[in-house]
Amino acid sequence: MLKLILSRYLDRFERTFGYDASYMRHVLRVNPFSLFKFSLGTQATDPHAAPPEALVAAGLYGTLTEDCGPCVQVGVDIATANGVDPNVLRAIVAGDLEAMGETASLGYRFARASLARDLEACDPLRDEIVRRWGDKALVAISLGIVASRMYPTLKYALGYGKSCSRVQVGGETVVPLRLVA
Repeated sequence: MLKLILSRYLDRFERTFGYDASYMRHVLRVNPFSLFKFSLGTQATDPHAAPPEALVAAGLYGTLTEDCGPCVQVGVDIATANGVDPNVLRAIVAGDLEAMGETASLGYRFARASLARDLEACDPLRDEIVRRWGDKALVAISLGIVASRMYPTLKYALGYGKSCSRVQVGGETVVPLRLVA
């Protein structure tokens, strides 16, 4: 029964976002309960605990560190479906701190500093997040960073990560910062 429910979920997800979830289907074939537990872990972020732009910026930065195309694209598509401004999304994918705005920039810079283990930069950014939006926001953004890396990491570890691509945001092509570098 679990296998059928997860398979239908993957069918719907692939149709909705035009995403190839072959690597998740691999896990489903091998161990449906593991896929179920994995998916629960990636849903730990409270989407209402911090501004959407900060959450999306932190999450997309995390995804960009692990992937250079399809996972970033699905992250953009989910953010678009949730009402995040395409101009902000373009700036996040391109790494343009000024164009993404103050809220997204704070989430993006915090993710970048956290993942680089740059304590000198991270500590004041963490304090600023708590000052502006509270501890719940810090937890949500932090969990968002972790969750954003899980799918691409799994995809590459299982051997399904094979392609980099440009990302479409609101009908415009954006080259992810990782590809520019």
